[in-house]
Amino acid sequence: MKKLSRLSVVAYGAGDAANSMIISTANMFLLVYYTDVAGIAAAAAGTLLVVARVFNAFTDIAAGRIVDRVQSKRWGKFRPFLMFGFVPLLLGAAVFHVPDVDPSSKLLYAYCTYGLVCLAYSLVNVPYGCLVGAMTQDPRERARLGGARTIGGLSVGATLGFFIAPLLGAGGDMQQIFTVMTLVFAAVGSALYLFAAVACREQIGGSVPKITLRQSTDALKANSPLVVLCISSVLFVTGTSATGAAQFFYLRDVLSRVDLFPVMAAAQVAITLTLAVVMPRLVARWGKRAAYTAGGCAGAAGGLMVFLAPAGLPWLAVTGLVLAMLSSASVSILTWALIADTVEYGEWKTGVRVQGINYALLAATRKLGMGFGGGVVAFSLAWGGYSSAAPEQAETAVLAIRAAAGLLPAALVLAAAGIMYWYRLTDKRHAELVAGLQSSR
Repeated sequence: MKKLSRLSVVAYGAGDAANSMIISTANMFLLVYYTDVAGIAAAAAGTLLVVARVFNAFTDIAAGRIVDRVQSKRWGKFRPFLMFGFVPLLLGAAVFHVPDVDPSSKLLYAYCTYGLVCLAYSLVNVPYGCLVGAMTQDPRERARLGGARTIGGLSVGATLGFFIAPLLGAGGDMQQIFTVMTLVFAAVGSALYLFAAVACREQIGGSVPKITLRQSTDALKANSPLVVLCISSVLFVTGTSATGAAQFFYLRDVLSRVDLFPVMAAAQVAITLTLAVVMPRLVARWGKRAAYTAGGCAGAAGGLMVFLAPAGLPWLAVTGLVLAMLSSASVSILTWALIADTVEYGEWKTGVRVQGINYALLAATRKLGMGFGGGVVAFSLAWGGYSSAAPEQAETAVLAIRAAAGLLPAALVLAAAGIMYWYRLTDKRHAELVAGLQSSR
């Protein structure tokens, strides 16, 4: 199989940097913004996040159907959508600018703007994710693309951790910080989406140019590995999203160490860069499923450490957070490679190569997980009596933050790893399927 050029791999990673300017910013700071800046109650903000993500799951599936029905002779099936990446980026700036009006109007504005972001993001993110399966069928090359994607997202996460979080913890004008940040992201992210659209190439064509609803439905029914992966994904992303959404509260209100945010960002950079290099070798040696399971177990151990670490031992808590990061990064890299494998399985099973709806279904489960994760944190804060105006949180609020950052994520990622026992599409089996498909073509 033809090896991908370095430029195309870098360009694919640039696309996820643009994605993360929308999704990572929301995961890390939207709950803080809604509660501490916009003045929306924690329970109301949590409900909003869950409702928006459920809506986002449906928009992902709709986007998958649209992608499967579109084919451009010049640009291919997926790349044309990336050229409209500026739309969700601009809407993201509106999300972080809730007007100072009465509480009900604030909440209505938040629902409308975040809902529009979810809709526009689906129409860009779903075809972006499908590109992996269209660019190559080689497992190691797909792992390279997964690594590039994770590095792209990491670059934005590191920026948020190094530069934005310390400003928020230092008592700066949070509204001004978020406004400037989202506008800069809109300009830079639009350029990155365009770069990905131009430099990436679709080399694996579909079995049919336009796929009917009946063909999509039949392909999904026959694809048991996809079902297992999606169930595991929704549990795993719920856990990791809860840790991400609670991390600011945990460092500020439990450890009283917001200064550790840049340290966590540096650890994320080191972990992801290392995994991007090492993961293709681990996949070649042990297979994707075994590496995925190991990543989940590491996340469970890290979550328990975060929950149990005394406030006087911040190094122990940081070790737990680092293990959670290791888990999140490794499983994220593998997930994008695994979903591409399920496309070939579905084609082998039904004779129709369904890419858009496959990725959309996985993306939908991930969006549900992100919404549930944010909701877990918000509802935990409400249960614990969290108050954004309090100089020091009550013991119940601290316990709630600990549980949301550590205990619940540990249980969820462990369950996600256990479910992968039923994922039977091994790398060896996948290679056999690909060889058979190539022969038939």
